[in-house]
Amino acid sequence: MTETRPYRRNVGAVLFNQAGLVLVARRAKFPNAEGAAGGWQLPQGGIDEDEDPAAAVLRELGEEIGTANAQIIGEHPDWLKYDLPPELIGVAFKGKYRGQEQKWFALRFLGQDSEIRLDADPHPEFDAWQWVPITQLPALAVAFKRPIYEALTRDFARYATPVQT
Repeated sequence: MTETRPYRRNVGAVLFNQAGLVLVARRAKFPNAEGAAGGWQLPQGGIDEDEDPAAAVLRELGEEIGTANAQIIGEHPDWLKYDLPPELIGVAFKGKYRGQEQKWFALRFLGQDSEIRLDADPHPEFDAWQWVPITQLPALAVAFKRPIYEALTRDFARYATPVQT
């Protein structure tokens, strides 16, 4: 059967610190996942109707990690899509979508680690975070998102360098 549900529009953030490492956060629904694939992901979230994707990515950072103290330094040229696995279609995203169509941004974090507050939202999506080399992203991703994380690793690798201060 062909899936006819639309894709949900979404933005994602590859947030680099001054050392060139990337922020990943552990989904609160996967406690004790430690290094398990799927337990860790990049900040991402839906785009409101008529919202500019660049504004949406900064809003999502504020909601998910408690700070939007970042500057956009790059944008992936394409909207990247993933399909949910069959067992999640009709369940995830309130059953409305077949997957997500995502606009990804590379951002430089301008603040201090103490600004990152996963408890800023009353319903936190994440319960832990860490800085990792960009090359680790695909291994941390759940299988159906891995091709996107591989593309981000390849296409945003140029930002994974320390910033000279």
